[in-house]
Amino acid sequence: MAMYEDADPLPPLEWLRVFEAAGRLGNFTAAANELGLTQAAVSQRMRNLEKHLKAHLFLRLARGVELTAEGEAYLPHVRSSLNAMRRGTADLFGSPKTKLIIASPASVAALWIAPRLREISSTNPNLQISVSAIHRSTDFDAAQADLEVRFGNGGWEDREAVQLFQEQLVPTCSAELLARAPDGDWRQLPIVGVSGPRDGWHEWSATTGDPPLKQPVLRFDSLIAAQNAALSGGGVFLASMALVRNAIQLGDLVKLSEKLLVMNDGYWLTWPNERLLTSTEEAVISALTND
Repeated sequence: MAMYEDADPLPPLEWLRVFEAAGRLGNFTAAANELGLTQAAVSQRMRNLEKHLKAHLFLRLARGVELTAEGEAYLPHVRSSLNAMRRGTADLFGSPKTKLIIASPASVAALWIAPRLREISSTNPNLQISVSAIHRSTDFDAAQADLEVRFGNGGWEDREAVQLFQEQLVPTCSAELLARAPDGDWRQLPIVGVSGPRDGWHEWSATTGDPPLKQPVLRFDSLIAAQNAALSGGGVFLASMALVRNAIQLGDLVKLSEKLLVMNDGYWLTWPNERLLTSTEEAVISALTND
């Protein structure tokens, strides 16, 4: 990049705001609409910024603009600095966030989020956390949550995502039920199934090489209901290791195999990619993704 001769090379903040929007959107008109300016005003500010820096930041094309190599290198620094100023201003002078809404499937809410709320509350005593149970994808719109726990591969176009845990499935059942297994073979016990997008017994057998099992005698449309059935001795349940770890440690469930089915999809904590997180939200995300 060009070398500066001035004692203070920092450009005006307004020029940097316009540069970040134009670089992100790849279009002066779109940047003008976002910032409440005219296209001519955006173009003028970018000419002033390039003159100030003694560098070309954009290639002017027939449709839109494209960052030059120097523009590409400069954009992350500008974006990071602007985000830091926004966060600092919100933390120091904005209204403190006293309520946080998390939308999550019931199983993750009960078995992953709830056990971590004590730690979150102890470090954020003024924060009220509301957890909304989600049963279908359309429920996310109604929840209007700050953070959403979604099932998938993490590749949502309009959302940032961080994985809560790696999804590993293993057969489990209650100790009482295992004691009644014919010849001690858990494969002869009743099987509990779960409907939905998660892998099931067919995938587990295909991956581990074990013989196919009997058809489930019980089937549920939620993971938490199937797990409760297994806890009460209703059958063998293909459990998520991350969600049943405590139950296994307490002896409420017995892990029946060392063979694990590792899924490509899993549970992710997500938020809109255009929204800047507060420091409180970052602390909550850190606590929920700490295994």
